Amino acid sequence: MGAKAMKAKAVVGFAFCVSLVMASTGTALAAKEQLAVHLLSNRADLISGPEALASVALPANVAPSSVKVTLNGKNVTSEFALRPNGSFEGLVTGLKLGKDVLAAKARRAKAGQVAISDHPIGGPVTAGPQVRPWRCKNAHPTDAQCDEAPTYTYKYKNAATGSFEEYNPSSPPEGALIENVTTENGTTVPYIIRSETGYEDRDQYQVTALYQPGKPWEPWAPQPQFSHKLLITGGSGCGFEYESASAPSTTEGTAETALHAGFAVMSTALDNAGHNCNIATQAESLIIAKEHLIDRYGTLKFTIGQGCSGGSLTMDQVANAYPGVYQALLPSCTFQDAWSNANQLVDDHLALKYFEDPAAWGTGVAWTPTQMSEVTGRPDPVGASVFDVVFWETAVDPTSNCTVTRNCPGLEASETYNPESNPGGVRATLADYMINVFGRRPESVWSPVEKKLGHGFANRPVGNVGEQYGLRLLLEAKISPAQFVDLNQKIGGANIDGEPTTGRMSSQEPGLANAYRSGAVDEANNLTDIPIIDEAGPKPEGIHDDFRIWSLRARLEREEGHFPKNQAIWFGQDTESYEPERFQAMNEWLNAMEADKTAGRTIGEKVNDDRPAGARDRCTDNEATEGIVQIVELNGEKVCQSPLYETKFAIGRVVAGESLAADNLECQLKPLNRADYPGVEFTEEEWVALEKTFPGGVCNFDSPGVGQQPTVAWQTYQADAGGGAAVYGGMALGAAPAGSGEGWTSETFAGWLK
Repeated sequence: MGAKAMKAKAVVGFAFCVSLVMASTGTALAAKEQLAVHLLSNRADLISGPEALASVALPANVAPSSVKVTLNGKNVTSEFALRPNGSFEGLVTGLKLGKDVLAAKARRAKAGQVAISDHPIGGPVTAGPQVRPWRCKNAHPTDAQCDEAPTYTYKYKNAATGSFEEYNPSSPPEGALIENVTTENGTTVPYIIRSETGYEDRDQYQVTALYQPGKPWEPWAPQPQFSHKLLITGGSGCGFEYESASAPSTTEGTAETALHAGFAVMSTALDNAGHNCNIATQAESLIIAKEHLIDRYGTLKFTIGQGCSGGSLTMDQVANAYPGVYQALLPSCTFQDAWSNANQLVDDHLALKYFEDPAAWGTGVAWTPTQMSEVTGRPDPVGASVFDVVFWETAVDPTSNCTVTRNCPGLEASETYNPESNPGGVRATLADYMINVFGRRPESVWSPVEKKLGHGFANRPVGNVGEQYGLRLLLEAKISPAQFVDLNQKIGGANIDGEPTTGRMSSQEPGLANAYRSGAVDEANNLTDIPIIDEAGPKPEGIHDDFRIWSLRARLEREEGHFPKNQAIWFGQDTESYEPERFQAMNEWLNAMEADKTAGRTIGEKVNDDRPAGARDRCTDNEATEGIVQIVELNGEKVCQSPLYETKFAIGRVVAGESLAADNLECQLKPLNRADYPGVEFTEEEWVALEKTFPGGVCNFDSPGVGQQPTVAWQTYQADAGGGAAVYGGMALGAAPAGSGEGWTSETFAGWLK
């Protein structure tokens, strides 16, 4: 027999022997089951700090004692055990910045692992290179990132007074003085709360929960009163600062209702829009804090956001841009986002400058107070004036002295930008504060100062080119053609330094596209599966007119293609009476979704079908509201509608022809055409003036805005885990890496991972 034949015979014989062995031992050698390694507390690509909560899913034939877990090759098995919750789980410590590998192996299973990207606890994680300067205001920062060990304070509910008082675990009050509380899971404990306050992402966070001092709390075995649910509270306003600050309250109002139910309540200073109105750092701070909470307190079923004004702004835009941070929203004093409202700010400012200078009006042109108000879409001029005074300098004017004209904590006057004396100084505008998001202006539009510096300032994603102010009033014959022409001819704009210009102001691409992609303009395309109960009241004055609640509904309706099934509006005179009922209705809604185990049901279907009767539109009306709201029947649904807001109480852009969605930052243009003004007689002189005012055409609101596009979920603005170079405009992270993030929600709400 030749060598080749002998070799072939040997191979056949070996294969035969193997088949006999497999036949005698079953299929164990043919297909071992996989050990699945999971990071519970966050996405594996967004871990921050040296620790993370992890678990290993064990096949039925694998004993926990046979499992070996390693971190970067080092044995960390001692940090794992079969826990009371039935999971083989551990809090892994010793992560190093950059790339880590957590692996598990066992004799009777295939090895498994998860790749980790670890970031500094002081950030950045997703937001990119951090704002400078930044001053730590905490008492004992250990480094320039303001890192500091957490502190703990306690309070108890006094059974006699019903108020919270300081609690000292070393010298507690008599038990009879402490009120008892029964949480929603039926556990009765003394009403004692613990607040943890620490620093992450260069700023303060706080976590408060019902707590039994002296008793253990591990993430796999939390104290029994914990319902595995989270409420995130927000702040107010829209601004920015250059120093650390205090996190919003986690014990007042709705927070106390949530604590009573067994929720944990969390907030971060960077989640307070008045302190930080930058969506990138708002989201980042919540991602880091939520990871820490799960590491220390345990996994979550769902998270509810709650806040008014800037608090609503933050949750609305973050929930859309980073789906999964929240599973439900309780906004009030609603703002849909920061940057679509910047258009209202620009329009109010420019209109007021025109209206407040009658000497500049054309011959024979005069404006009544009512006409002025209706141009801005407000019931009175005061509303536009308040909005302008509060926010114009914050958003647009980089030359304002932050220690005189307005307050910019952390920034000295000597550090601020001045085009002549300090051109390299800090440009204290929100756009420049968010330069990672919007990117730099292209060289083709650089100002002399930018040319001197050799780089562009931040793109400013607002403009008014083509806007026909007062158009609806003209078509309704509420203002004359002469008024319309004079207003639009003279309203002007502002340059990149906020200085008035006779011409209109424009953004530059890709700044506009970046605004939409980032979620700084909330397109609501990722909000359709998130239950929302929005509280509003008749507040047309000031900055909290309720136009925005209907605007958000219009965006949801556009995205869903029908009346939004995930949003309820509670509108009434005494909106404070809606709390805590609104929280309880939302909790009931989410509980019903979680209890729905119907196979194949999507989150969206559960949002719609499991909504309780108490989580639907509720509108109360009386003489004071003058018919602003009413309940109507729409496709079999009783819904709140606001006819006056659609025709009167809106914003200047809606009066100029934009839809109620009001998310068109800069419009596409169409040719000026007399046929678009039925019943209006312009003189030849007036028409020529319009042609000069709109040389490129007027707004075409039948088309999307310039650069308008859906928000891209889960963007990062940095090239590596250390923050590295900025990725201007961001890039999508994509779906969460396999085996990570499951601790954020129960299986019902796990769609954010996809």
